Amino acid sequence: MPRLITYSRSEILKRTQCRVGEEKFGERIKLYEYSDNCIQQLEKQDTTFVILGIPEDIGVRANLGRPGTATAWDNFLDNFLNIQNNRFCKGEWITLLGELDFSEEMVRAAQLNPKIKEQRKEMFGLVEQIDEEVVYYVSQIISSGKIPIIVGGGHNNAYGNIKGFSQAKGTSVNVINFDAHTDLRPMKGRHSGNGFSYSMKEGFLESYFIFGLHENYISKGVLNEIRKIAGRVKYNTYEEICVRGEKSFEDELKIAQKHIENKHFGLEIDLDSIPMIASSAITPSGFSAEETRRFLHHFASLENVGYLHLCEGAPVLGSDKNPNLIGKFISYLITDFIKANINTKTKMAVN
Repeated sequence: MPRLITYSRSEILKRTQCRVGEEKFGERIKLYEYSDNCIQQLEKQDTTFVILGIPEDIGVRANLGRPGTATAWDNFLDNFLNIQNNRFCKGEWITLLGELDFSEEMVRAAQLNPKIKEQRKEMFGLVEQIDEEVVYYVSQIISSGKIPIIVGGGHNNAYGNIKGFSQAKGTSVNVINFDAHTDLRPMKGRHSGNGFSYSMKEGFLESYFIFGLHENYISKGVLNEIRKIAGRVKYNTYEEICVRGEKSFEDELKIAQKHIENKHFGLEIDLDSIPMIASSAITPSGFSAEETRRFLHHFASLENVGYLHLCEGAPVLGSDKNPNLIGKFISYLITDFIKANINTKTKMAVN
């Protein structure tokens, strides 16, 4: 049974609030028809970006976190499809691939207790099943010449993104991660806290920069591991930049860029680094929404950016008064990414 659930135009229009005199993304976005040859099907479409949803929270559960990241995809899609189609950003630049269906695994994970060793081990196995599907589709999208935009889901999916990206390029790749956490926990079973550990160990991830770590959440063990591979892993902390003022935001963008720009790189944004964004590890302090958008714009403008991954948003854990907040913010980030990337390609074509 195919894991990929695709959408028909009628299904998309049901989620689009069409108005006379206006044109929404839902009316213009390109849709994917399921095919055994994903690369060939995508190559036929005159688009640059491919959006894939991974509505799951099994990796978060396996990492002893609060579930809820599975709710971000639908929340995002309902908002994204209602963005105005205009000269700033066009729906026809985008293919909506669909979402990966892990509903059976989600049901099983909800029955397991991650504090019981054998049951947590089973959860690790469920995450590995997700990994296989993510690797396949990310690799297929990149091999078709498109740029994947992945909406999670937990940060466990970074591993599938990186491995799929690496396999499509035939070489190791780099990553810049906007995150309060390193996600370099020990490799004792797959979950949302060790995707980068596995990616480095298995040779898919070469150089890794973590932007805006929160000092309260970096363990001694992880710091010791980073020291051992200091040439490959670099970071700054939120406190260095915004609390103590020891480093400047703009300078740190350049330093991070220098670390990852020599190869194709992936762009990861963990929404739990932004204050009061509902997530498994919601934070009261961190970079603002505007700073996040500036960060994303900077790296999306670089020629060798290979994918965008937005993860850990959990609308179900947020306020009932603002149920669309997560979906709207993800939509802002995605359109920022698209605009920056298209602008760079346009400048290159002119030159």
